Amino acid sequence: MLERYVSSLEFDSYADFYERFKVSAPDTFNFAYDVMDALAESKPREQALVWCDERGAEARFTYYDLKILSDRALHCLAANGIRAGDPVMLILKRRWEYWPVLLALHKIGAVAIPATHLLTAKDIAYRREAAAVAGIISVDDPEVLRRVEESEEALGPLRFKAFARSGGGGAAPETRGWVDVTACMEREDAAPPPGRRFFNKSGDPMLLYFTSGTTGFPKMVRHTFSYPLGHILTARYWQGVEPGGLHFTVAETGWAKAAWGKIYGQWLCGSAVFVYDFDRFVPAALLEIISAYRITTFCAPPTIYRFFVKEDLRKYDFSALKRCAVAGEPLNPEIYEQFKAATGIALREAYGQTELTVVMGTFPWLTPKPGSMGKPAPGYDVALMRDDGTLCDMGEEGEIVIRTDRMKPAGMFDGYYRDAALTERVWRGGVYYTGDMAWRDEDGYYWFVGRADDVIKSSGYRIGPFEVESALLEHPAVLECAVTGVPDPDRGAAVKATVVLAKGWEAGEELKAALQNHVKKTTAPYKYPRIVEFVSELPKTISGKIRRVQIRAQPPQPSPTVS
Repeated sequence: MLERYVSSLEFDSYADFYERFKVSAPDTFNFAYDVMDALAESKPREQALVWCDERGAEARFTYYDLKILSDRALHCLAANGIRAGDPVMLILKRRWEYWPVLLALHKIGAVAIPATHLLTAKDIAYRREAAAVAGIISVDDPEVLRRVEESEEALGPLRFKAFARSGGGGAAPETRGWVDVTACMEREDAAPPPGRRFFNKSGDPMLLYFTSGTTGFPKMVRHTFSYPLGHILTARYWQGVEPGGLHFTVAETGWAKAAWGKIYGQWLCGSAVFVYDFDRFVPAALLEIISAYRITTFCAPPTIYRFFVKEDLRKYDFSALKRCAVAGEPLNPEIYEQFKAATGIALREAYGQTELTVVMGTFPWLTPKPGSMGKPAPGYDVALMRDDGTLCDMGEEGEIVIRTDRMKPAGMFDGYYRDAALTERVWRGGVYYTGDMAWRDEDGYYWFVGRADDVIKSSGYRIGPFEVESALLEHPAVLECAVTGVPDPDRGAAVKATVVLAKGWEAGEELKAALQNHVKKTTAPYKYPRIVEFVSELPKTISGKIRRVQIRAQPPQPSPTVS
């Protein structure tokens, strides 16, 4: 399968990998037909998807099962007026219906818009209007269905709305215009006529992702039908998936991380996808799942590993687990060391964005440096740039930019939907500006500093919030924290730490001084937080990212006592 799309699969070194690995997309590539239906024909009985939920339900699907289900979903969508180019929003959490429905949209040539169930009615209305959404397919959660219907009161009825009922919730009655998409996929006669196929161009739009909006309204990131091929690199060379394996990425389907770890690259590389459908994260339950299902490769954000290392990891059987990857935010080196000591597995970090695939990673030929993003991925011409447009020296902090004048990475977005001005602002002169800051060491490894808007300039120093946050998180009193800059007449800005305490710790001047001294010893003394504020929780986006812009705008809060 892979040989059709890549120049080579085996490499002698990182340098060889970076130089020779290349992806090419056929002019009419469609993942649903060219990969999944092809696998259904060549490997009909091979396991493709393993799904379970926290209530004990389980379902397993072969490649052939997914072909049949996606064809039936296609028939349902087409019968209800969905056509090529129609934007369709999917609010399906981790329900198994997401996978055949998404494949059905690809087969039709519609534009899928994955979205989280945490959206408010106002959020849904905003997305409907911004993307001219034709239909919504939702979980059968009464609250989510109500929000969708509230958006109809504001904007008028949707052309099509359907629900998946696998979760056992209170499904909306069909008298209110909802279609039961699960029932459609259960009907044996619900299939399109044989031999019919929609032919799209590889450059046609396939996905729209709304970014999490830490500083403003969410942007619409547009990916084309060639996008899945960019994740061959993600799955094979960063996550380390293997044919016949079982890969588990912890992500809800509403986020781009699901595209990174729950569908495209994994199936292209011959690994089955594992899905654990849960509403409440319980570290011990997740560890038991990894052990019981003999997961072979695993990927999660640092927060998950932070909770894992607080458990007794010796209780679990990790004998099948070969590779663990981490991304989404910088990894605290202390978490890396604790996890490796307990499991023997070195966490492999990477960096990317919704607009991109894996830009930098700790690939197989690289020795991990805890806290480093690794080195650039093939196809990515990465540089660090100063404010004046000149390139940074080794060890100097600058903005991560991707030079696309000589080559454009496979899987890179093709612009922000309906916003040419914003696209031009971040992608101009053959250079894409990520808005993220980093520095490069003498070995060519890159180290994340923070968003350009979050970097603190104090007394002539540039201070990235991550390094200070990382130091604070090493202290047992700190459960979560966010570091920001506040105006200071003498320094320009002073470093402020907003801290959520772990259980058993009490806020006060003594603890404040202890945290300040801890940071002074762990990092350069000028980086310590001159202001420490204790809060009960941090403001976050619906994707869980800390909203530092909101913290900067908030007045000081009274300090809580944590019992």
